[in-house]
Amino acid sequence: MRPVNVYQIQMNRRHLYLLASALLATGLLIFFYKAFILNFPLKPNAQVENWDIEMRMSFKAQDKPVKLSLLLPPRQGTYNIVDERFISKGYGLNTGKKINNRQVVWSVRKAKGEQFLYYRATVSPSNFTEQAVKVKPSKKSQYLEPFTDSAQLAAESLLKDVSDHSADTESLVSELLKRLKSSSSKDDNVRVLLGNKANDQTRILTTIRLLALVGIQARIVNGVRLETLTRSAAIQQWLEVAQEGYWQAYSVDTASPGIPENYMTWWRGPEKLVYLTGGKALEKKIAISLRKESALLNPTGYEKQMKSAIYEYSLLALPIETQAVYQILLTVPLGVFFLVILRNIIGLKTFGTFMPVLIAMAFRETQLFWGIALFITIVGLGLGIRFYLEYLKLLLVPRLASVLIIVIILMAFISLVSYKLGIMHGLSIALFPMVILTMTIERMSIVWEEHGALEAIQQGIGSLFAASLTYLLMSLDSLQHIVFVFPETLLILLAATLLLGRYTGYRLFELFRFKALAKGK
Repeated sequence: MRPVNVYQIQMNRRHLYLLASALLATGLLIFFYKAFILNFPLKPNAQVENWDIEMRMSFKAQDKPVKLSLLLPPRQGTYNIVDERFISKGYGLNTGKKINNRQVVWSVRKAKGEQFLYYRATVSPSNFTEQAVKVKPSKKSQYLEPFTDSAQLAAESLLKDVSDHSADTESLVSELLKRLKSSSSKDDNVRVLLGNKANDQTRILTTIRLLALVGIQARIVNGVRLETLTRSAAIQQWLEVAQEGYWQAYSVDTASPGIPENYMTWWRGPEKLVYLTGGKALEKKIAISLRKESALLNPTGYEKQMKSAIYEYSLLALPIETQAVYQILLTVPLGVFFLVILRNIIGLKTFGTFMPVLIAMAFRETQLFWGIALFITIVGLGLGIRFYLEYLKLLLVPRLASVLIIVIILMAFISLVSYKLGIMHGLSIALFPMVILTMTIERMSIVWEEHGALEAIQQGIGSLFAASLTYLLMSLDSLQHIVFVFPETLLILLAATLLLGRYTGYRLFELFRFKALAKGK
């Protein structure tokens, strides 16, 4: 037997304490500098409402000249552009105007293979109201098409009917939008005007053409909804009508004046957002994020340089789509540290080391109640089938593979049944980590055989309890904000985890377990 080297143990312990102290000091130093010198926000959404908008365009070039044009948001409006960048490799760049809209054109003499172009902008709200802009008289919109003879008769008939039920321009526009919105309308005039293309753009353009017949100027507006974080924003469309010399917006959904304040105009007109020549398979995605550093004070001089350097080398400089991934991923160390406390300090028994954390991540999409119900269902059914497989005397790897296949079949079956029953939460079972479920079923069956049903159920309940608490912790907005804006706090977590690795004292559950022995003394 090797003799115990007390000196070596003391050196290792000293080395651990020095390492933990260095990590703790580094994490705290960077955190306090960013929080109290550069004024990075300590609370989520404690900031001026600035949004980062990223337009990502990808396509396959066909080994010939490529030209891609993108319509740009107006520099000034209800939201002002405070920063704007165009990112490409090897492309020429031109900006200009196209039918009263801003436009950027990328071009290259020859390109081949997968291509990526980016447009990024930072916008902030302004006191400007687009409806306060006076209407410039226009004889005819450039995108109005004349009605055919039958459509002209339908338009005149519909206008007469609507006019009889309206008192002014506002009620006229609202009634027109309601008539055109109703998909179940039995009005033959509406069916003639819309045809088979009953979408928002068709309804708006038809409304514009109808209003033009009675001398009312109108235009279609395209924009996006500014959200806290979205990886794929949809283009929204609404209508603007000239009323008393000013523009008044109308929602297509509600057919009433006004649109939500968080809608930003991108361009006006029915033109496409992106045009491409010399390429194919064009894909575009708009990501939007509320800027986390937007609450920084206006720095000057040295502070401004430091702020810029720290920002450029922080997670805030990543593409918005990637930021959305890390906002979730960086909460995993919080869950893992909490699990260390539950297992090593409190003494809670769980299946596997990190299974509760992975299940907690699945709970983010399923929500807690439905997540627990789905977990119990899939593990219960899988455990019953696992006991049946035991009679077949399979080897370990084929048995695990069989359980995995069965778990996937059960997940698909539960999703299908829940969908047919109208329980939409059942569809989210596909988000559960199937390999972890498989290993949980396998581990639970082994514990059941070796230590009995009670022990297996206790560990199962412990795992579910730990996953639930971990989910609640990882879902706290304040903690998500801290670890994303101040990722150096993970160094503090690492230091605490290393120190807990040396803890060899009693666990909380063991104190209750051996309470009787203590009384006997």
